Amino acid sequence: MDTRVKSRAAAAVRSDAAGAVHQRVDGAVSLELRSVEGGGTRLANLYQRAPCRVLFPTPEAGEPALAVLLTTSGGLTGGDRTAVTVVVGREACATLTTQAAERIYRALDVDGETRMHFALEIGARAWAEFLAQGTILFDGARLRRTFTADIASDGRLLALESFVFGRTGMGERFDTGLLHDAWQISRDGRLVWIDALHLEGDIARLLRQPFGFGTCVAYSTLLYVGADAGERIDAVRDTLAACGNHGAATVLDGVLIVRAMAERAHELRAAMIRVACTLRREAGGWPARLPRLWNC
Repeated sequence: MDTRVKSRAAAAVRSDAAGAVHQRVDGAVSLELRSVEGGGTRLANLYQRAPCRVLFPTPEAGEPALAVLLTTSGGLTGGDRTAVTVVVGREACATLTTQAAERIYRALDVDGETRMHFALEIGARAWAEFLAQGTILFDGARLRRTFTADIASDGRLLALESFVFGRTGMGERFDTGLLHDAWQISRDGRLVWIDALHLEGDIARLLRQPFGFGTCVAYSTLLYVGADAGERIDAVRDTLAACGNHGAATVLDGVLIVRAMAERAHELRAAMIRVACTLRREAGGWPARLPRLWNC
């Protein structure tokens, strides 16, 4: 093909891409779980909009009610939005987890950011777990994620989220893009903890900084919120030490915070599973295991 023809064809493709309107998703879930007389927890209300879905597999014996969140789109990209709102009512007990790790793909300039919002309300004497199997960021991904929780003074929350900076086992890296991960925790409507991680632009350079992530490619945040949070810190630190000291833990105003990172994503996953299992046993009196989906 003549060079001038090739040039005109390439310009036409660029022009079409710049003016294209791509189909993007706007998924949502609204879920409410309530306790029942005589013990147990039941579904009280559910609204879901594609690609967000909720499944309710039968939990193993001795476990809380189980809800599994998933997106049927197979991942999210620029311009996609999801919003999940969950109410765990008075004295209810529930585990919320994800079917698999979420994938955030490259965002085109014309599509903007991927936005994910998760909001949780936990009633009096309720127990709620949000155990996400993590988020994999592909190169060029632009993700803005928020997690908010309002917990009754005698309610309790165990939450876990992780990020993997590219599928490194396949030679892929999250070198450019955006990650904004914000957490906001309130108790009885009073803000007790707020925090955000913001990485934008040359992600590879930012991750390499010695005061940042160094050579680590995976990062986790685990929270336990409860009146007994201070009593659990020693057990959590002992577990982290036994896992190879991938992170550290502290307690602020009834919020136990664990931050961890590792050079291999599977090592971080294994360590955070052990920490979460320790807290499930020590704080909740539940079996020291995560939902079976985590082992699929």
